[in-house]
Amino acid sequence: MDALLLTLVMLVGLACGIPVVYAFLLASAVTILFADTGITLTFVAQSLTVAGDSFPLMAIPFFILAGLIMGRGGISRRLFVLANALVGHLPGGIGVAAVLTAMFFSAISGSGLATVAAVGSIMIPEMVKSGYSRRYSAALIAAAGTIGVVLPPSIPLVLFGVVTGTSIGDLFIAAVIPGIIMGLALMGWVIVHAKRHHIHGVERSTWRERAQAFWGSIGGLLMPVIILGGIYGGVFTPTEAAVIAVVYGLVVSLGFYRETTLREILNTFGRAAISTSALMVMVTAAVVFGHFLTIEDVPATIVSAMSGISDNPIVIVLLANLLLILIGTFMDTIPAILLTSPVLMPVLVEAGLDPIHIGIIVVVQIAIGFVTPPLGPNVFIASNTAKVSSEQTMIAIMPGIALLLGVALLVSFVPWLSMAFIAP
Repeated sequence: MDALLLTLVMLVGLACGIPVVYAFLLASAVTILFADTGITLTFVAQSLTVAGDSFPLMAIPFFILAGLIMGRGGISRRLFVLANALVGHLPGGIGVAAVLTAMFFSAISGSGLATVAAVGSIMIPEMVKSGYSRRYSAALIAAAGTIGVVLPPSIPLVLFGVVTGTSIGDLFIAAVIPGIIMGLALMGWVIVHAKRHHIHGVERSTWRERAQAFWGSIGGLLMPVIILGGIYGGVFTPTEAAVIAVVYGLVVSLGFYRETTLREILNTFGRAAISTSALMVMVTAAVVFGHFLTIEDVPATIVSAMSGISDNPIVIVLLANLLLILIGTFMDTIPAILLTSPVLMPVLVEAGLDPIHIGIIVVVQIAIGFVTPPLGPNVFIASNTAKVSSEQTMIAIMPGIALLLGVALLVSFVPWLSMAFIAP
């Protein structure tokens, strides 16, 4: 009954429009007051402090800051020039280049919304000039933005690692192939659409032009190489990698590209601080809520319930995917991961899945929530950039959502795609 009270208060709070962080805390407070949990408000205050006092969690603000600095430093335009030089000659070349640009930028920013905002402002006008409709251009950029939270350095992967105690470095490595497959699926969608609407690519670039484009964007492209190479090579931890990414971003933006000023960089620090503050409050509140779930034995109850439906691992994985789709549709990415990770981890481990593989399944499915109604923040940002209604974009993006869901199921049932580069 205590678990039921905890869950109902949270759901009612969310239904009434209360911010997620306050819904977590409200549910915890009501449970303390009206249920016999043995927990005091002092414990809640201590938990809020201890939850934020985490060395791995410090990677989040630094990766956010590094992404904002690189975005401000003119990297987006250079990445587009490189992508266009590589794939612009394919059918619908600008659209294919848009997806590749989003993949490049995702490996720098670790954020879906930042990817849509940075890439969309450059690519949507170019796509419209090439013959794409505004609504399709917005739909494609919104869909490509989902890759931003899958490819490392992914903020949701960091959170999953912190909440479940899973290696963040291994999660980063495991996400590379699934992220690339998501990009390839969207590129295929572009090519089919372009052939159907007779949208042609640009003239094939020479190898000299490609080399020049590569050299022009080398500063941004090296960042994910340094991060992944350093973490997996044992040179530094993910948190240390995040700090190095900030320093590297400052050097590239101010010393190499020189398309930003010190004043703009200082403003970027302020934006990062605001974003981090809001995120950390949500994380600490979710940790407190998670304590209550554990005390009330909710994860074990869910494991038992799902096992009661079927003991077939395939059915259990399908049920977990369905749950993630539903939660991602109605809840923002960060609280969705904080809420589902500790609950689904024992369920899927019981079904025989590796914790690293579970992390990729959770993040890929939750990422699709960026483009599904009614939340779909990527859709709103891309629609605003393209100057079309979100309803039009939502209709146009449906084939893209279907493709992404197909990729999510592929990743769920083919463990090799996540575990290929993970040391046994």
